[in-house]
Amino acid sequence: MNEAIQKAEVLLEALSYIRQFRDRITVIKLGGSAMEEEEALQATLQDVVFMETVGMRPVLVHGGGKAIDRAMARAGLVPRKVQGRRITDEATLQIVVQVLRDEINADIVARMQRLGGRALGLHSGPLRVLFGEKLFLETETGEKLDLGRVGRVTRVETQLVENVCAAGVVPVIPSLAVGGDGAWLNVNADTAAAAVAAHLRAEKLVFLTDTPGLLRDRRDPHSLISSLTASQCRQLIRERIVEEGMIPKVEGCLEALAAGVRKTHIIDGRIRHSLLLEIYTDQGIGTEIVRDSG
Repeated sequence: MNEAIQKAEVLLEALSYIRQFRDRITVIKLGGSAMEEEEALQATLQDVVFMETVGMRPVLVHGGGKAIDRAMARAGLVPRKVQGRRITDEATLQIVVQVLRDEINADIVARMQRLGGRALGLHSGPLRVLFGEKLFLETETGEKLDLGRVGRVTRVETQLVENVCAAGVVPVIPSLAVGGDGAWLNVNADTAAAAVAAHLRAEKLVFLTDTPGLLRDRRDPHSLISSLTASQCRQLIRERIVEEGMIPKVEGCLEALAAGVRKTHIIDGRIRHSLLLEIYTDQGIGTEIVRDSG
């Protein structure tokens, strides 16, 4: 009986959040172990189906870096990256598109359908939603560095995404954008998710990562920062407490907040049901980043 009462109390705790976020869009960036580990992926997709079932409007944006690396190795290609961006020639682009669109995206949609949810991959023909331009990195000498078919998102077909959500279907979007020449561009999945959230003016943007959240000391998981403002985030970057692979996520959070997203989260996707724990409980489990007050 005590166990049953505890379950009822959990549902009551979630009730206020269900009401608060009903009909609101939440963009979720899926990657890392949350996508690589079978149990973590299954639990995450269960969370997404639950969110849609109770009236939230989740939007999934995914990458697939590790799967792309494995496919390149099978093809005899060596991955090359600069400042965290994959140099993408035509041979690499073919592999990126095949892995992201034809393998990972199709698998996520099929898994969600088996869980009783409804999902749709938005990437082909009239269902393409991300459009962009080539991205050039700047070197220390101020020169522009051409990474090949690498881009950034400049436009999102928001009406299409919103219509799919309103129909009770979860949009599943790979980190690929259509360039000005009509060909694909490889986009960093973190920045793609941030762009989607910004264009949709989402209620929330959630990054599923391989860490508990933002840590004051990367070697100490107990140094988790549960909540901070945008200006505090920038200070952590200046102090190099936030560095390397976490920087695109934090910068994506800051850009999304500046564009009108109400709240952003960085959570550990390896923890089963971390998505529900962060959104539907009083304490949460990761780091939330909010706009500065005033």
